[in-house]
Amino acid sequence: KRETKLRLIWGKIRQSSGINAEYGGAMQPTKLFSKAIVTGYRRGQRNQDSSISLLKIEGVSSKAETEFYHGKRVAYIYRGQKSRKNKVTKRETKLRVIWGKIRRAHGSSGMVRASFRTNLPPKAIGATVRVMMYPSRV
Repeated sequence: KRETKLRLIWGKIRQSSGINAEYGGAMQPTKLFSKAIVTGYRRGQRNQDSSISLLKIEGVSSKAETEFYHGKRVAYIYRGQKSRKNKVTKRETKLRVIWGKIRRAHGSSGMVRASFRTNLPPKAIGATVRVMMYPSRV
């Protein structure tokens, strides 16, 4: 009797916590970032402002859906010509990152404005960036 009660309780815990038998009893992976595409800079008919980049986030199609992403960090990862020492891992690498932040919505179709620490280069237009799931505002 006691063993069956324990099995029932463990089954409920497993269901509520997302633990699945298919993954060998391990929890399902957590989503750390979403993908977005750099579509260009904020601009008018004649002038553009390269300090504000426009991003189209995957799966976001309305102004209301962009609100979740306001304040989230964005990473543009690119490959440099020469390898440099990474400040954190102390290893030589050619990969570099430009960090930014999503500021607000742009229009009503799910585009967002982001500003980066240094302006994104023109070769970043059409490239993918990572929209991190932090900081959380929940």
